[in-house]
Amino acid sequence: MKLPSEMISVSGHLCVDYIITVDEYPPIGESRRVSERRIYFGGGAANIAAGIARLGGQAELICAVGCDFPGSEYEKYLEELGVKTTVFQSEKNSSTAFMVNNAAGDQVTYFEWGAGEAFARATPPKCEFVHMATGDAAFNINIAKQAEFASLDPGQDVKYYTADDLTTLLGEIDMLICNNYEIDIIKETLSCSEKDILDSVPFTIITHGKAGSSLYFDGKTEQIPAVFVEAKDPTGAGDAYRAGFFTAWKKGYDPVTCAKIGAVTSSFVVEMIGTQTNLPDWKRMAERYKTAFGKLEP
Repeated sequence: MKLPSEMISVSGHLCVDYIITVDEYPPIGESRRVSERRIYFGGGAANIAAGIARLGGQAELICAVGCDFPGSEYEKYLEELGVKTTVFQSEKNSSTAFMVNNAAGDQVTYFEWGAGEAFARATPPKCEFVHMATGDAAFNINIAKQAEFASLDPGQDVKYYTADDLTTLLGEIDMLICNNYEIDIIKETLSCSEKDILDSVPFTIITHGKAGSSLYFDGKTEQIPAVFVEAKDPTGAGDAYRAGFFTAWKKGYDPVTCAKIGAVTSSFVVEMIGTQTNLPDWKRMAERYKTAFGKLEP
């Protein structure tokens, strides 16, 4: 497998997150009282890039932004983190996610594509190493074809990918990262088995929430446990996992250790509301890693 470059490029959404909390979801035609509403920086690709930067890695965010982004607090925040940005401008609002959490820990998300429409006319940059987070299928195909190393996380947009999109992408990527729901959608769209997918990609990671994650590479399967903490909000846990994994990968750690670092990094995010609110630096991550898995060798 090819090694990643120093710069980790992440393409996909930057968006504003509205996180809403209710006791329970109402039946159709009824309403429920909102107990809390907060606004945060978000977007899958932006979450990952910010997480990489916080851990001390070099991150480039390739995203579409709206007319509300230039000069915004979000732009300033990314600059302060040291995230390099390659943006495609749209006259629409920046993408916005409305996430509703209930007391049972479930989540329903409504996503306003907004500025994401700019991907359809954007020319993808050439990247040495790129992770494609949730985003436009055609853009992802084109950026993957040019990259020396390409990783795909289709996210919840996977249901909008055609069979041709997925067949092409699986043939271009070096790594696939998805959760149980997304792998099921891929299987359904392609009318294939999970084994067919695993056989078509050199390295696959399937995350299982509280049940941890499974790694498939070099004919091996490795199970990585989750790191349990008192969780307040599941939003962004998967993005933090990816940030930890790729930062460790760039540092030269083996795949299993990278996945454990991903699990530790994601444990910080769920402790507070907001996808980027509690991202750890490398030192904080290593301290918790020691408790969960033993000392992290340099």
